Amino acid sequence: DFYFTSYDNSDIHIQMLQDSVRTSSYRDFFYNNKSFFKGKVVLDVGCGTGILSMFAAKAGAKKVYSVDNSAIIAKAKQNVKENGLDNIITLFYGQIEDIVLPEKVDVIVSEWMGYFLLFEGMLDSVIKARDKWLVDGGIMGPSDTSIILSLIEDEDWVNTYYNYWNDVYGFKMTSMKKEYIMDGQVFIMNPESIVTDEVTVKAWDLNKATIEDLSFTSEFKFTCTKNSRVHGVCGYFDITFKNPNEPTFENVYFSTSLLKKPTHWKQCTFILEKPFDVKQGEVIQGTITVGRLKRNVRNLKVDLSL
Repeated sequence: DFYFTSYDNSDIHIQMLQDSVRTSSYRDFFYNNKSFFKGKVVLDVGCGTGILSMFAAKAGAKKVYSVDNSAIIAKAKQNVKENGLDNIITLFYGQIEDIVLPEKVDVIVSEWMGYFLLFEGMLDSVIKARDKWLVDGGIMGPSDTSIILSLIEDEDWVNTYYNYWNDVYGFKMTSMKKEYIMDGQVFIMNPESIVTDEVTVKAWDLNKATIEDLSFTSEFKFTCTKNSRVHGVCGYFDITFKNPNEPTFENVYFSTSLLKKPTHWKQCTFILEKPFDVKQGEVIQGTITVGRLKRNVRNLKVDLSL
């Protein structure tokens, strides 16, 4: 209930809508491929304000089914009507797992991504919707995604948010540092802090991925690009919209890398309790395991070793 009610108010939606990388990518997915979307039936999972549904309708979809389990659905209905699209877009209040649609769909679109890609666990619902409602040969938007890691050096950032607790107006509060070691820290990181290549640790084809695929263990290797002191592991993701069945389909891609334009997802950095020095050309091996927290499956448990 807390998860769904967190999307009730406008504040979180304006943050997402004003993320131009995010919103324009979904717009381009539809508007740059109008010849494909003309006459198609589209399902929007977690429609929020209805923006993706309205993109689909304007791109020529003959029918759009929009589903959300948040009270924002009431505002979405008003938005759809205000733009004269209520003859194309039908909105459903509830969880997609419980909704019965009038027909199967040609396209499923959803902005399901959370911090470090999988936080919030919304992709589970999108996969269930795909298995139940997508026609054979239908497409997913987005269609492909991956998690990427790099090592970073940023002593100023570590001192500001981690070592700060060593001396707070003359008092020691080192117990406060534990959460920074135990939790991924969501910040926009300085692109100059990256000291290795970027390594993809897991990739998914969302037309085929299963819920079981979302928990994984991967081994990886970084190659250091400079002499530096490593303070943390930085994680982010990239997103692709494509249709392999249509050679004229214009693919759309964006990344939440610290080397790209910042997004509202920022990056997720895991601080090292003990920084270490590396030399240019040195190879750092590691393992990452990502799974669900049993007490709250919308949260992630991430284990990293270097």
